[in-house]
Amino acid sequence: MSTQYKTHQEGAKQFNKNPDRVTWHDKALWFVREKRDKSAHSIPEWEELREIASQIKAHSLSNLNGYLMQFEEKAKANGVHVHWAKDAQEHNEIVHSILSKHEVKNVVKSKSMLTEECGLNPYLNDKGIEVVDTDLGERIVQLANEHPSHIVLPAIHKKKEEVGELFHKHLNTEKGASDPTYLTGAAREHLREKFLNADAAITGINFAIAETGGFVVCTNEGNVDMGANLAPVHIACMGIEKLIPKVEHLGVFLRLLARSATGQAITTYSSHFHKPADGKELHIVLVDNGRTEQLGREDFRKSLNCIRCGACMNTCPIYRRSGGHSYTYTIPGPIGAILSPGKDLKKHSSLPFASTLCGSCSDVCPVKIDIHTQLYKWRQLVMKETNYDKSKQIGMKFAGKAMGSPTLFNLIGKMGNIFLKGPRALIYNGLNAWGIDRELPVPTETFDDWYKQNGKKNEQ
Repeated sequence: MSTQYKTHQEGAKQFNKNPDRVTWHDKALWFVREKRDKSAHSIPEWEELREIASQIKAHSLSNLNGYLMQFEEKAKANGVHVHWAKDAQEHNEIVHSILSKHEVKNVVKSKSMLTEECGLNPYLNDKGIEVVDTDLGERIVQLANEHPSHIVLPAIHKKKEEVGELFHKHLNTEKGASDPTYLTGAAREHLREKFLNADAAITGINFAIAETGGFVVCTNEGNVDMGANLAPVHIACMGIEKLIPKVEHLGVFLRLLARSATGQAITTYSSHFHKPADGKELHIVLVDNGRTEQLGREDFRKSLNCIRCGACMNTCPIYRRSGGHSYTYTIPGPIGAILSPGKDLKKHSSLPFASTLCGSCSDVCPVKIDIHTQLYKWRQLVMKETNYDKSKQIGMKFAGKAMGSPTLFNLIGKMGNIFLKGPRALIYNGLNAWGIDRELPVPTETFDDWYKQNGKKNEQ
C-alpha cells in the first residue's frame, strides 16, 4: 500500500502540487454535496428523521452491553457463529482461523472500512490467501496499491484516464481506453471470475438488529449478494457500534444513509442476512478495537453515532482541497479527525486542525454528531497533552492574546496594513505559511475605523 503521511499538512502539501486535480476533486465532491441537499430537502420531515436517528443511537450506545448480548443470543439461535474481537489483531486472527479451517485460498470481500481499519487484507495476504475487493472503487485502489481516499467513494481521487491505464496494466483492456462503460464491463468480467472461484466471502455490516440477530449490508453494485450467496462461507465483520435495537428503527437509517452519502433515495441493494443457507456457514465477528474506550469519553462518545455516509467529507472545504490520502487515519475527513485522536493522540495530532471549524460537517451529519465542536475539544487536548509543533503553539497563544485585547488587535491591524503596502517580502516570506498560496488584499480601512464611522450611526 502507498505510504501514509506523518501529518495532514504533509499530505495536503503533496496533493496540492497538482492544482488541476485539486479543482476537479473539489468540484466532484461538491456536486455530490449538492445532490445530498436536493434529496434531503425533498423530505419535509428530514430534520425530524435526524433527531430520531440521533436519539436511537444515543439509546443504543447507553444500553450497548444488553443489546449486544441480545443480538448474540438471537444470532446463535439462527444458526450463526458469533465471535468477539477486542482489537484488530484478534479480529484478523479469528477471520484467519475460520478460513484456515475451511482451507480457503481465495476470498472475495465487499467494501468494509472495519477490515481496512484492522489491516485484514495484508494480514491474509501474508498467510497466502488472496483477497479481492469487489466494490469497483475498492478494486481500483487495490490494483493501484493504495488505500481508499473516501469511505463511500474510495477512488474519487482518480480520473477515468488513470483507471484506464490501471486496467490496461492489470486487466488487459485496450491501451488509452477511458470510456466508463467499457472499463466497467471489463471490471465486471474480471470480478465475475473471482466470485465464481471464491472459497469464502467477507462483508461489512451497515446495521445489525438486536431483536432479530440479523444484519443489513447496503451496496449499489450487488457485490455483497454475489459473494455471500455463491461462497460456502460468509464472514461478516462489524464494529460493535453498528447495533440498533429493533427492525422498526431500520427504516429511519436507510432513509438517511443513501441521501446523505450520494443523494440517492436509497441504496440499490439493502441486503438482509439472518441465517446461513443450507450446507453453508455464516460467521459474525463483533469488533471493539477502541470503541468502548471512545464510549467512555463523554465529550466524544457521540462520534460512535456515525453511520459512515461520508457527508461530512463531501462538504468539508479542507477535505475537498487536500484529498483523503492526506489524512493519517483509515477514515479520513472530519469524522476521521475526531475518531483517530482517541486511537493515538500523538500520531494523529494534526487531524483536529484539518478543519475551518465552519460547522458544515455538523450541519449535514444525518445522526447529528457535533463534529466541529469535538474537533475544537480535541485541539485543546492536543495542545495540553502532546508536544505539538512549537511554532503553532506560540502562534496560537499570541493570537489568543491579540484577540482578547482590542488595543493590541487594532495595533496589529494597522501594522498589517503598513506591511501590505510595503515590499512583498514583508508578507510573503518563509515565516508566513498563509502567504504561500494566497494573495492578501490591502483593505481600504480597518474594521475598527469602519465601526467608528458607521457603527454609531446604526446605534442611533
